[in-house]
Amino acid sequence: MLLVPLYEHPADRPEDWERVIRSAGRLHSVVLNPDSGPGEAPDERFALVAERLREAGVPVLGYADTDYGRRPHAAVVQDLLRHRDWYGTDGAFLDQAASGPELLAHYGRLSVAARAAGARTLVLNHGVHPHPGYAGLADLLVTFEGPWDAYQDAAAVPPWTADHPAERFCHLVYAVPPGAPAALAGELATERGAGVHCAVPGGGAHPWGTLPYALEAAG
Repeated sequence: MLLVPLYEHPADRPEDWERVIRSAGRLHSVVLNPDSGPGEAPDERFALVAERLREAGVPVLGYADTDYGRRPHAAVVQDLLRHRDWYGTDGAFLDQAASGPELLAHYGRLSVAARAAGARTLVLNHGVHPHPGYAGLADLLVTFEGPWDAYQDAAAVPPWTADHPAERFCHLVYAVPPGAPAALAGELATERGAGVHCAVPGGGAHPWGTLPYALEAAG
């Protein structure tokens, strides 16, 4: 299954968004990120794609940056409420999540708040394997986010992950070359116990403005 973080405006990349919507049956979820969060005011184009995705049965995750626990609880919750009220999101994608045990209580409170805000699907993006306690807080943990070069040599999967099904883990890989590496990225995710993944060609400071290879190939 694919988790798709497409951080582009529907007016600028309408064909990409159409392809995402047409591929609903292959998607775990889609991250909605108008402006590193919900933005300062509702955007009708994002509201429309969110509605179409929900109608197609795809969970729509509102993006909120947690800044590794440094961002105040209230600011994160405000983002989630705006996503819900403006775009009807039914899930949450908490980015830059801390991974150590010292912030488990903080993320536990965020988890409760996200559920109260209507998040039926909650994703924590640690980008690395976190303390196992985080598995009890979210539906999906992103345990790798990085470029293809790093993904090939990623550290071994910690033993505690074997206590959970593969559908609880996600790998997000960018700067993936076309051809064989694109297919291999999905195979590696499966081998490493991640039932959800995304592999894109984009790199640099804004890799998530490109479609996953799996959807490009879908036509």
